[in-house]
Amino acid sequence: MKNDVLIERFKRDMKLKNFSPRTIEMYSSKAGIFLNYFSGHDIGKLSFEQIKAYLYHLIQERGNKASSLKCMIGALKNLYTLTLDIAWAYKNLPIPKEEKFIPVIISKEAVCKIIGVTKNIKHKAVLLLLYTSGIRSAELLSLKIRDIDSNRMQIRILGKGNKYRYTILSRQCLEVLRKYWKEYKPVNYLFNSTTKGKPYSAASMRKILLKSIEKAEVKQHVTIHTLRHSFATHMLESGINIVTVKNLLGHTSLKTTMRYIHLQKRPDLEQHPFDDFFKSL
Repeated sequence: MKNDVLIERFKRDMKLKNFSPRTIEMYSSKAGIFLNYFSGHDIGKLSFEQIKAYLYHLIQERGNKASSLKCMIGALKNLYTLTLDIAWAYKNLPIPKEEKFIPVIISKEAVCKIIGVTKNIKHKAVLLLLYTSGIRSAELLSLKIRDIDSNRMQIRILGKGNKYRYTILSRQCLEVLRKYWKEYKPVNYLFNSTTKGKPYSAASMRKILLKSIEKAEVKQHVTIHTLRHSFATHMLESGINIVTVKNLLGHTSLKTTMRYIHLQKRPDLEQHPFDDFFKSL
């Protein structure tokens, strides 16, 4: 069977299993890379050592991170079991440990600067919605117009694992969204690409942010996900209960949300305890 035909069948099977659009996109992409690498091989007969050697190749030659490898293993497991109807015989594959990292957090003032210099109303709406709701980039791109509930001031989100949740809608964001809607008249998706009815792209969203960061002269390394990290930290600093923050972010485990506790500004350490000592310098 040709690789492109197999990938299409894999996409179909994942849709039948109600996988989220984001998972389907990621798994089909990973499976395509795998099939190209083993082009000419019967992948149903690959040995345990061949699979391990391939994963090692991804680390050594392609510089893949642990999260990327875990995604590849998930894609392969589903490709074999769902589409090829072959038992997954590689249960003892070493699962790489993900590196622990400290998220970059920017101040509320920096966020205001970034959004303030963004003059295009659509671009402003995108950035403001990302920060004030704490949603992931993929979740924003899949938002439909009907997901904005202005009566209850909530946003309905289709998150990871195809699970729905609600997050908060700020009044300032709603005002900007209304101005945006009047000017752009989006169809189906809340944010359309240049082709109406089609969703906005992640690449376009990143370009918006990079342009606004440069214009605002914010020197920190800021990504789309930085806005989510900052939302979570600023919510905790505002006194919002950690369980509420967990539910707004769509985390399955409170442990994931707990990392933001350590990123909060310490009110008792607003001033460095040694500052008075060095006043005479």
